[in-house]
Amino acid sequence: MNDMPQINFEESLVQIKPDEKPIKRFRFWKFHRPGKRILIGLSLAFVVLFVLILFPALRVYRSGMVLAESARRAKDSVNSQDITVVRGELNNFKGDLESFQGAYRWFGWVQYIPWAGRYWKDGNAGIKAGLHGLAAADKVIETLSPYADIIGFAGPESDTAQSGEDTANDRIEFLVQSVEQITPQIDGISAEAQAAVAELSKIDPNRYPKEFRGIPVREKLKNGINLAIVGAGFVSKSKPLMEAAPYMLGMDEERTYLVLFQNDKELRPTGGFITAYSIMTVKNGKVSQVNSSDIYHLDNAYRPVVPAPDPIINYIKGVYAALDKFRLRDMNWSPDFRESMDLFMNEAEKAGIEDIDGVIAVDTHVVVNLLKAIGQIGVPGFGNFSAENDERCNCPQVVYELESFADVEGPVVWSENEPEKIVFAPPNYDNRKKIVGPLMNSLLGNALGQPKEKLPDLFEAAWDSINEKHVLIYMFDENAQKGVESFEIAGRIKDIEGDYLHINDANLGGRKSNMYVTQEVSQDVDIARDGTVTKTLSITYKNPQDYDGWLNSVLPNWTRIYVPRGSELVSVDGFDDEGETYEELGKTVFSGGFELRPQGIKQIIIVYKLPFKVSDDYWVYLQKQPGTDMPLYVVNVGGKTEELFLKTDQHLKFSI
Repeated sequence: MNDMPQINFEESLVQIKPDEKPIKRFRFWKFHRPGKRILIGLSLAFVVLFVLILFPALRVYRSGMVLAESARRAKDSVNSQDITVVRGELNNFKGDLESFQGAYRWFGWVQYIPWAGRYWKDGNAGIKAGLHGLAAADKVIETLSPYADIIGFAGPESDTAQSGEDTANDRIEFLVQSVEQITPQIDGISAEAQAAVAELSKIDPNRYPKEFRGIPVREKLKNGINLAIVGAGFVSKSKPLMEAAPYMLGMDEERTYLVLFQNDKELRPTGGFITAYSIMTVKNGKVSQVNSSDIYHLDNAYRPVVPAPDPIINYIKGVYAALDKFRLRDMNWSPDFRESMDLFMNEAEKAGIEDIDGVIAVDTHVVVNLLKAIGQIGVPGFGNFSAENDERCNCPQVVYELESFADVEGPVVWSENEPEKIVFAPPNYDNRKKIVGPLMNSLLGNALGQPKEKLPDLFEAAWDSINEKHVLIYMFDENAQKGVESFEIAGRIKDIEGDYLHINDANLGGRKSNMYVTQEVSQDVDIARDGTVTKTLSITYKNPQDYDGWLNSVLPNWTRIYVPRGSELVSVDGFDDEGETYEELGKTVFSGGFELRPQGIKQIIIVYKLPFKVSDDYWVYLQKQPGTDMPLYVVNVGGKTEELFLKTDQHLKFSI
């Protein structure tokens, strides 16, 4: 105990003398209260600003720059025409888009802010749509890789034909094989495509400016969304057609088709005046040689028995003044292609057209589109043909030559000594349309013999011709017919919920005036507070060309306007010959006739009420007439305007 150290408290204490000041140390909490609060507030604000805005913005910016470069590489990879390169770049783009999505989520708090939140949600929906679209694209590439050559692409899995003859044969075989391989994959592709559309449907382009710093914004958004909708629809609608394709291509046995050539320059309800026909066979996807005949030859073998409608009798006159019964050449009177072909085929059988599996109708746009892709071709015995503009008609050279060949007029002189012998007749008197068959054979041969670099252009030409209603198909087999109807190449009048408009014109004796006539359609839609919809429809026809008495002449036109069944006509103005209002094909029809002169203008104005009320969104389905080019349509709804060239059917939506 005595050895324990002793603590001297006096020595341990620090003594502070009265004249000495203690050393002051910095203490954060010793600030005056107002200054302390300001400093704390600024510090917290900086932290919040950094965490919620600056750091996320930096991440989004960096990811966005990487994504933009990745998108550029993916776009450029398509030009390489190497499917392996394309798939690799798309996978890179997908990874960069996922990284961008992660950065974008740091701004997720914005979605809870009024007004600003909807723009964040739009961006989020766009990202999700992009990922679904890329997943669909990857499935498409995986399916098409073994057949890359037929769409103009190279790849390690694709087989490339060598000689010109092998090229044609191999591509036909590849096409047939690809149909059978693609069909099982369509459901997976369609699911991803539809998921992308579901996300894009959450975006309203109308809340974005028309342009920003001279760059179109709203229009690009609309086009992108519409493209996605069309693409998704294309995939889902293609499966029934793909399932029917082996039957249609004659994989089990040879198929026989009646091919009708419709002259869209003399417009008729299903696309044009039936000017020529041919019988075509298909076996294992290979098409036989086509020989064409004048439709008048078939009519000469037919005895008319079906009553013709009044517009045909009153406007065409001629043979109808003597006998008011339908001629075969005028039987495509119904705007519904199946309805017209049912009538036509029932009567054509009496003239010798038998054992047919289906009917294919094509117009001059098909020929022009293919020639634009191929270039000038030669047709043995008939000369060269191209899609270049011909100043003699201000139309494609091939169209001018076809019209010239068919329309050479003059007297027929019979021998006095030999009554059955013709001494003199205009050129091509015996068959004014015999040029059509050789031309189609040359087109087909040239198309199949093209180098692979040309194939994308050929596919585009074929797609445009089908999508824009210049090719129509009617199959007698019900499953095959369901396939063409699902893919919307059957020319059927659509059964649509909501508003609907189809304008159908018939040239009844106006030569080839539709070569020059343009059509502009304006719809002003007034929606009352109680939802009642009143529409003012204006249709303006113009013919800017001079009269020539051959191609361009006075156009006697019969117009039928198909609207929702039960619509009420309020007023009509502009028809020279106002027709009846009646019901047909599940629609209400307003009709009338008029004459349009060269260098003339004609306007039809119709006011009518829809049979239903609108309380939420307003939808209108615009159905294009086959054979027409791309008439201008303008739709005005409550201050919102949509303007488009109607190349194919369109379904428009307006938020009220």
